[in-house]
Amino acid sequence: MIRVGIVGDYNPAHEAHRATDAAFAHASAVVGSPAMGTWTGTDQLAGRGIGALEAFDCLLIAPGSPYINTDGALAAIRYAREADVPVLGTCGGFQHMVLEIARHILGYDDAGHAEIDPAGKRLVVTPLSCSLKGQVMRVQLVEGSVAATAYGRAETTERYYCDFGLNPDYLSDLARAGLVVSGTGPEGEPRVIEMPGLRFFVGSLFVPQTSSSPASPAPLVVALLAATRAMGPNL
Repeated sequence: MIRVGIVGDYNPAHEAHRATDAAFAHASAVVGSPAMGTWTGTDQLAGRGIGALEAFDCLLIAPGSPYINTDGALAAIRYAREADVPVLGTCGGFQHMVLEIARHILGYDDAGHAEIDPAGKRLVVTPLSCSLKGQVMRVQLVEGSVAATAYGRAETTERYYCDFGLNPDYLSDLARAGLVVSGTGPEGEPRVIEMPGLRFFVGSLFVPQTSSSPASPAPLVVALLAATRAMGPNL
């Protein structure tokens, strides 16, 4: 049994949240090991609450930004990165992976997210030039990347729910921190990020869970579970 910690503030009315639960059931059949997802609210993770995540084999940082507690979401991402726990972040999860790396690897204590602090001086996550909410668009994947390997091809079409993304002004700084852009939009905009050297640290601005089905499980969710299962024979 693979124990998945789903970090986010669950809302049954949120399509992407309902799809997340279903996506793990779909992916389990491919991986050959059952997966049980447990939602953990961001407000439970601030401070010492991060210890609750030790019960999980991998994490998914769910859509739904702004989170109830930003620090809780960032603490979960930092825990996964530093402990090398497989983690997938989608939509808001992608955005907060960028924010966590900027704050805790680059040391930019004032790194901000425009949705949370639009007047921030160092916004590493900013409004997209055009809202992607409700859009279905092509994503070009970098050959040899974790994302391209997961999909088994160089291109995919995915659904978005967001208005914010990685500020390109900080791309070179984030690259220096080890972040790699492994998927791009039609104009080369960052859509998938990875941290090579870790078991699995991937963020997608789109929400692959919403395209998952029993016949066609979401490749990134399958890859998350596969990377987790590879950690030990009991998973």
